[in-house]
Amino acid sequence: MCDTCGCNLTPGNRHLAFKPVAKGATAVSVLKGLLQKNDDQAGHNREHFDRRGILAINLMSSPGSGKTALLEATLTALKDEFTCAVIEGDLETENDAERIRAKGVQAHQIVTGTACHLDAHLVHDALHHMNLDGVDILFIENVGNLVCPASFDLGQHLNVTLLSTTEGDDKPAKYPVMFRAADAMLITKTDLLAVLDDFEPAKAESHLRDLANPAPVMRLSARKDLGMDAWLAWLRNELAAQRARVALGQSRRPAIQPDGQTYHAATA
Repeated sequence: MCDTCGCNLTPGNRHLAFKPVAKGATAVSVLKGLLQKNDDQAGHNREHFDRRGILAINLMSSPGSGKTALLEATLTALKDEFTCAVIEGDLETENDAERIRAKGVQAHQIVTGTACHLDAHLVHDALHHMNLDGVDILFIENVGNLVCPASFDLGQHLNVTLLSTTEGDDKPAKYPVMFRAADAMLITKTDLLAVLDDFEPAKAESHLRDLANPAPVMRLSARKDLGMDAWLAWLRNELAAQRARVALGQSRRPAIQPDGQTYHAATA
């Protein structure tokens, strides 16, 4: 099985893994088939978003970096400008979806059980429980994990990776698969920098650049409303870019990391 997390199977694809397989099939070929089916499903999800002109954004980070707090502040700031919806992913509880619904925003909670990442099948199932009419931006808050979420296409257009000031500024160097996938990196909880002496935002950005990733880096504190303007401006620009692509019949696939998929397949 996978040497990164041991969870190739999720509640969304388990039925595919245990269906009868062709004679001579190996564990490697079955898992490669699962990954291909995930990519096929992700493409279907993306076509669904494109037909409706929706921008889909996958939020990834370690647990506790402030993804839900960022969403709460973002949804409040954009409530009179855009219609947003949220898919939440956690191993257990409905807590994050309840926080989003308290803001008056549609949210669906995916409970993954033991799986430490979302996959395209789980997102597709969630979409059947949501009304996407008129939605401009769909946020997908992935399970807190700095490895596997970067390797599974969900059908989103963009990946946003959060790095909290409480985690250490060398996280991009330690977890390159995750940070290479980022279309934007948010350094969160910057209000705590005044009391932290071991996090330098410039070092965090330097580690990201060492991965040859030119993604914009934004520093913010969602709870203290610091630096939010740059993030909101980035969202507006990306939504405009999505609408321009849709008008041309084009789409955008995020930077899914094949080395993560290689780990899943090669170690089966």
